[in-house]
Amino acid sequence: MGRLAAVARKLREEEMFTWYKELTERERNTFWGCFAGWAVDAMDAQLFSFVLPILIAAWGMSTAQAGYLATATLLSAAIGGWACGYLADRFGRARIMQLTILWFCGFTFLAGFAQDFQQLMFLRILQGLGFGGEWAAGAVLMGEIIRAEHRGKAVGTVQSGFGVGWSAAAILAGLVLAYFPQDYGWRVLLMIGVLPGLLVLYLRRKLEEPEIFVRTRELVEKTGNRPGLGAIFQPETLPTTVLSSLLAFGVIGVGGAIVNWLPTFMKTVRELSPGASGYYVFVVTGGSFFGFLASAYLADRLGRRRTFQLFLLCSWSITIAYMFLPLSGWPLIVLGAPFGFFTIGNYAALGPFFTELFPSAIRASGQSFAYNFGKAAGAAAVSMIGILAQHIGLAEAIGLVALLGYSIAFAATLMLPETRGVQLTSSYEPSALRSDIGAASPQGQTPALRARR
Repeated sequence: MGRLAAVARKLREEEMFTWYKELTERERNTFWGCFAGWAVDAMDAQLFSFVLPILIAAWGMSTAQAGYLATATLLSAAIGGWACGYLADRFGRARIMQLTILWFCGFTFLAGFAQDFQQLMFLRILQGLGFGGEWAAGAVLMGEIIRAEHRGKAVGTVQSGFGVGWSAAAILAGLVLAYFPQDYGWRVLLMIGVLPGLLVLYLRRKLEEPEIFVRTRELVEKTGNRPGLGAIFQPETLPTTVLSSLLAFGVIGVGGAIVNWLPTFMKTVRELSPGASGYYVFVVTGGSFFGFLASAYLADRLGRRRTFQLFLLCSWSITIAYMFLPLSGWPLIVLGAPFGFFTIGNYAALGPFFTELFPSAIRASGQSFAYNFGKAAGAAAVSMIGILAQHIGLAEAIGLVALLGYSIAFAATLMLPETRGVQLTSSYEPSALRSDIGAASPQGQTPALRARR
């Protein structure tokens, strides 16, 4: 605790507000373009979590069917994310980002016209393809443009756009579901999700491709040896791909499972109305926003691995209290803030960590696969919660699945290298596609990196 207090004091004195001022105009344009995109991404995705308990009642869906809807969306997001990551390695990060925002906003709007379970399932699958691609292109764009000393803070702070989007969804759900009849209020809620996408397109008009990507693409064209979809599974890269994917499952997968079931948990277990659940979830999202910021700063100060380990340990504790203690009223509300802080806030360090784990020629492919594997495995967790809830109760199901995921993620951090301060290069080695990392030196660079420079 003494070390954490010292870190907090140093952050207040030196870095809390100065790092952003040091960014160039290009870095700032990229920062805000990605921040807005992730906020809209999260808002559109989370609007559905508020619609879910209404559809369970209106259409007579079981909790298992509700879980299948969420699972199908997350699986399609995993496929779309991996595909968009590969396309971002071939055609550019900024270009793919523009396409994904239009795609998932459009299908979120169309989902408001669904007439039955099958139609909604089809539209949610299509929406998920763009949802997964947004993070795939944006995270690697940020990681390659922002300098090494600020990469964790900048990419992690952009990830806090998730908390902003989630909060916006909670506010909209509270307003719309309180003032519109539920039989069509949920349709209005989904259709609103298309509007912020126009703002994002405006903010992204100045985005440029990273110089490291341009140089790498030139090297790829020169050698004529373009890596395929399976390049991230070559022996030199496979351990990193597997371990980063397991970390993503424990962080984003489990967090996503909780997010999907939280409004239903509030309504069925805590017996809150849909409108009240929306306002309450706003407290959790507020905690997640500050968790994103804390995780982002700590990733650059303590290192990527230690930050994950700290947040995972705290997530274990808070999940046990939140799901298994008979909380109600103010204790439930007060605990919502640290719940969001730790269980959702730990997303922030994934972006910079994954950018530093993979070599430049397959960076977007590797990063997006690992992240979206976590989503896909998280999709299975969503369905598992729905199935278990029919036998042991929803709170117990959420708690058990979450604790399993946190344990897997913690184990992965013990086997992955620390990458804080690593300088990215445009190296491209067709025969090996060797990762640009190793045991980080005190200066934040590996011996291999220093030799190539």
